[in-house]
Amino acid sequence: MEENIIKHNYKIGMNERRRSNGHNSFLIFFTGLSGSGKSTIACALEQKLFQEKIKTYVLDGDNVRRGINKDLKFSDEDRSENNRRIGEIANLFVDAGIVVLAAFVAPFEKDRNFIKETVGRENYVEVFVNTSLEECEKRDVKGLYKKARKGEIKDMTGISSPYEVPLHPDIVLSEKESVDEAVNRIYELIRPKLQL
Repeated sequence: MEENIIKHNYKIGMNERRRSNGHNSFLIFFTGLSGSGKSTIACALEQKLFQEKIKTYVLDGDNVRRGINKDLKFSDEDRSENNRRIGEIANLFVDAGIVVLAAFVAPFEKDRNFIKETVGRENYVEVFVNTSLEECEKRDVKGLYKKARKGEIKDMTGISSPYEVPLHPDIVLSEKESVDEAVNRIYELIRPKLQL
């Protein structure tokens, strides 16, 4: 079947789209435990970028699992497939000239590396939201930790399933930082990358 698939070459490419948008495109990948603040920080950063006329899109774990990945569960294999699809989706957005902000637990280093390779190392910024399990359980905004502790949820990252701490993130955020502080630190890191 694969021999019948032929890549189509488009007349407008990523560089033309970037020039039209007036900025570079890349993926900012937020990883950390559930409840660490990934989506909150990603959305706050998107607002700041939007105010500066940067074309953006946020991919969030729960939202993606409601649509394109709704057929997946939480086994190690399904988590890897979830992240493989995220990488491919993010790559399309980067090609379209968009700054993608992706907020996913992504517990395995191999999957985060796959995403980095898919979009290209030069188009990947990894943000480790380093919030402790204790703090995430205190927040428990979705009630998942409580359910996991009761045995109602299997394969909960941080409880019954491992989280592999990123080996070489571009930036590490602390739970002691405010959302504004975190956004400003990431913005300062990516500001040169936005320039064409």
